[in-house]
Amino acid sequence: MPARLEEVEHAKEEGVEFMTLHNPIRYIGDENGRIKQAVLEKMELGEPGVDGRRSPVPTGKTITIDVDMAIVAVGVSPNPIVPKSIKGLELGRKNTIAVNDSMQSSIPTIFAGGDIVRGGATVILAMGDGRRAAVSMHQQLS
Repeated sequence: MPARLEEVEHAKEEGVEFMTLHNPIRYIGDENGRIKQAVLEKMELGEPGVDGRRSPVPTGKTITIDVDMAIVAVGVSPNPIVPKSIKGLELGRKNTIAVNDSMQSSIPTIFAGGDIVRGGATVILAMGDGRRAAVSMHQQLS
């Protein structure tokens, strides 16, 4: 996991449960289209490659867990499809999404944080962005 040990410890203190070697393969929604479950395939480490690293390989076994939110957070740079696919979205440097202090973008209903705003960000910074955005969304909806 590309995070410092202190970031992992802080995340655990915040209640984050890490499920390593599990790959989401499907999300299940309720009758209103809200996510309610995630199907995860259990992975195992395969044989070392030419670089000496062992890569995850599927086992064919799955588990289904109850969830109320799924945040796909993979990589350390913004996905270029997101900024380019939303008309009127103001961009920052290197195709990041420009936001205010409340993590709100130029489109009032879109909030963003982490790598898509900062470029490469630590897990702790991204989690802080998420908390600020959640407070702002709550205020906007209340």
